[in-house]
Amino acid sequence: MSVEITWWGHATVTVRDSGVRVLTDPLLVRRLAHLRRRRGPVPPPDAAVADVALVSHLHADHLHPGSLARLRPGTRLVVPYGAGRAVPGLRRVAAARELRVTEVRPGEECAVGEVRIRAVPAAHDGRRLPYGPSRVPALGYVLHGEATTYFAGDTGLFDRMAEAVGPCDVALLPVGGWGPYLGHGHLDAHRAAQALVRLGARSAVPVHYGTFWPIGLDAVRPHEFHAPGDDFLRHAGRLAPGAAVHLLGHGECVRLASAR
Repeated sequence: MSVEITWWGHATVTVRDSGVRVLTDPLLVRRLAHLRRRRGPVPPPDAAVADVALVSHLHADHLHPGSLARLRPGTRLVVPYGAGRAVPGLRRVAAARELRVTEVRPGEECAVGEVRIRAVPAAHDGRRLPYGPSRVPALGYVLHGEATTYFAGDTGLFDRMAEAVGPCDVALLPVGGWGPYLGHGHLDAHRAAQALVRLGARSAVPVHYGTFWPIGLDAVRPHEFHAPGDDFLRHAGRLAPGAAVHLLGHGECVRLASAR
């Protein structure tokens, strides 16, 4: 029994489990507003092929209508409850591509083939900024198939994280961001290693770093772009020595065995 993880950059990952292809937070473009893809190629068309796409929250680098428009017609799309009301662009692309949208709250589940998808809380501001005050909860997702995989989306550490997620084989953890400074509600490399300790996952893949960066700011705190993956490996080795950390390059994949 195994799961295959492919990292396309930022928070965009393909998880293949039990014959089901799950795509997280699709961001499949070279540029987003003031951000440019500084490392790694634009994901190929195959990256947009999925049985289900998951959106963790409404920030533009996680819910990107232009990238969702690349999904095949009829793809299942799971989003936080209230996302359709808060983001008109999501409604338009879902109608145009005939996406089958499911809105979920923390604790709710849906199934795609042999994979059960459970929404879990995240400690992050999930609003669609700067368009309005609508509050839509940020989520993580736990995929239960042959393996159990936790995709954290964007989150800070929070009480009862381990209880909310439950036992997992693989943790896809954000370890950085897209700018010189991380705001509230994020994990840096050290906090991500602390999260790994709480979760007790046997394997971890760091994501959400080393891809997008503001145009013109390459020389401002460049370690925040280059270092988070290696820093996470170092911190995890000290805090969670029993966990295997897999540093993936853009477009690289790893096949991991589950504990069962």
